[in-house]
Amino acid sequence: MTARYLGMNRSDGLTVTDLEHISQSIGDILRTPVGSRVMRRDYGSLLASMIDQPQTPALELQIKVACYMAVLKWEPRVTLSSVTTARSFDGRMTVTLTGLHNDTGQPLSLTIPVS
Repeated sequence: MTARYLGMNRSDGLTVTDLEHISQSIGDILRTPVGSRVMRRDYGSLLASMIDQPQTPALELQIKVACYMAVLKWEPRVTLSSVTTARSFDGRMTVTLTGLHNDTGQPLSLTIPVS
């Protein structure tokens, strides 16, 4: 039998489902700069170092790789199948992660703003 966990919402303290907790955790991983956690220096992603860079195809590839590697390393509950980026006219960029929840096989898709 697979263990089911209830997590806690970081903003209001209410309980969240497993998928909501995974989404919250991935957002935390991607928004945390590597080296900023005191006792876990390698936690996080390299996205912070890419902010304010010219939005080129090379940067989009670097962002995709940074997201994939961070989730692969720090979120064992999911297996990613794709990472896509989208730019808006005002210069904002979002990353959409799609994959599977490893315990249930349920599809997972979440969009995170990165700028």
